[in-house]
Amino acid sequence: MPARIATTQAPTAVGPYSQGVSTGEGPGSLVFISGQVPLDPATGTLVDGDVQVQAQRVLENVGAILAEAGLGYGDVVKTTVLLADIADFAAVNEVYARYFTGEILPARAAFGVAALPLGARVEIEAIAARP
Repeated sequence: MPARIATTQAPTAVGPYSQGVSTGEGPGSLVFISGQVPLDPATGTLVDGDVQVQAQRVLENVGAILAEAGLGYGDVVKTTVLLADIADFAAVNEVYARYFTGEILPARAAFGVAALPLGARVEIEAIAARP
């Protein structure tokens, strides 16, 4: 039975979706984390700063949802990175590499898109597996 994952340590959903959804509690069950944009969970506003500052906030938001599910970055098996400007790919990679450091790194896709919600420069979604 799917279960909603929600935490005040990440921004509330800005639409009709959940921060995360778990397929179960047992080993191998999956946690799907909705795309996170660089919103400050305390204020609900976009953080000031360049794409690296935004990427850090996004990954902190992802981490908060993972923690609420009892997981960490090492449990992530797949991410999707959306960039308002594909030229920011290397800068976001620098930040991303600080969070995903395990022996087995998640599979990933990265796309340049025309625009992101609220004028964000980066959005990241993730899928994690329970050990």
